[in-house]
Amino acid sequence: MALVNEHFLKLANNYLFADIAKKVNAYKIAHPKQRVISLGIGDVTQPLCPAVIKAMHKAVDEMAEQASFRGYGPERGYDFLREAIIKNDFLPRGIHLDANEVFVNDGAKSDTGNIQEILRWDNNIGVTDPIYPVYIDSNVMIGRAGVFENGKWSNVTYMPCDESDEFIPQIPDHRVDMIYLCYPNNPTGTVISKEELRKWVNYAIKNESIILYDAAYEAYITDPDIPHSIYEIRGARKVAIEFHSYSKTAGFTGVRCGYTIVPKELKAKTLAGEEVALNPIWDRRQCTKFNGTSYISQRAAEAIYTPEGKEQVKATINYYMENAHFMRAELQKLGLRVYGGENAPYLWVKTPNNTPSWKFFEEMLYGASVVCTPGVGFGPSGEGYIRLTAFGEHEDCKEAMERIAKWLGK
Repeated sequence: MALVNEHFLKLANNYLFADIAKKVNAYKIAHPKQRVISLGIGDVTQPLCPAVIKAMHKAVDEMAEQASFRGYGPERGYDFLREAIIKNDFLPRGIHLDANEVFVNDGAKSDTGNIQEILRWDNNIGVTDPIYPVYIDSNVMIGRAGVFENGKWSNVTYMPCDESDEFIPQIPDHRVDMIYLCYPNNPTGTVISKEELRKWVNYAIKNESIILYDAAYEAYITDPDIPHSIYEIRGARKVAIEFHSYSKTAGFTGVRCGYTIVPKELKAKTLAGEEVALNPIWDRRQCTKFNGTSYISQRAAEAIYTPEGKEQVKATINYYMENAHFMRAELQKLGLRVYGGENAPYLWVKTPNNTPSWKFFEEMLYGASVVCTPGVGFGPSGEGYIRLTAFGEHEDCKEAMERIAKWLGK
């Protein structure tokens, strides 16, 4: 009989959001007449903008004609999209990239999970805590995380982020090989300054570490002093890989498109001490395991960089951030401690009286018919918090705040 990869058996039986779905479904069965408002899973609700829809229709029509039909596309992505990415997302910030450093994907989640394949299984990793679960789970699958004991993995350095330090992670006092950073942060909705980010880049250079930087929510940044890319920091090209997504930027959760930047200067070492560039290794991995993002999705992504596309996407982002600002203000009126919601579509809320996260989740579900995400699902330091998303309809967000106020007796 074939042997299973036993590292998969170390994972929890269910993914966080699968557990939430089960509990919500059980509630709906018991209360069929009660409408549930979900502010938990971060899926978007607004339709694709007109510029994107127009581009997709045109691309579909092209696929119906012999002369313009396209089959397999380039694994790195079509030049038209990679050039648009460089011109619009990086050059305005003084960042110069080569097109072959841009790898178009089917959403950031895939690459953030797969990128660890190109690094040795016995590297150790460091994560901010709380953290997006995929970062750790994908390392567990390859055997890099060690043993799960007392709520933590033995080969993972946890960098707690809480109220006491304004959710700023502290630099480790020892060497870490692979460091995961996500800003604007999911789940806390907090951001990192250039000064703090520069400390991480300097640490990585000194320790020959690699930073895996998830910038999926950078489009929501409004503060001009907050970096949109780690490459705004001098030296970052030598130590960082950056991930971007159109899912929350342009509502592509159902379209699937994003991109990863792997600079040519970025290197790792062999056991013999030889330095090896990671860009061609990632390219080799993609050519072997990935056939490229669909032509239609890439044309849709290209459209968000047109003048009308930029305006329309910005309007959608503003729509969600209006929700975030409203929810933040209303929750604060109720006496709750709220973080995020200013440069990110997530709000990180302290539970009253240190109520455990899952307990508060169930109390809110049964008391207000509102779904949140238990903070402990994002790591040990998430205990005592919940995450709310601003991706709902205006009316639903307003009604949810009214329900929560009534439930809390305020």
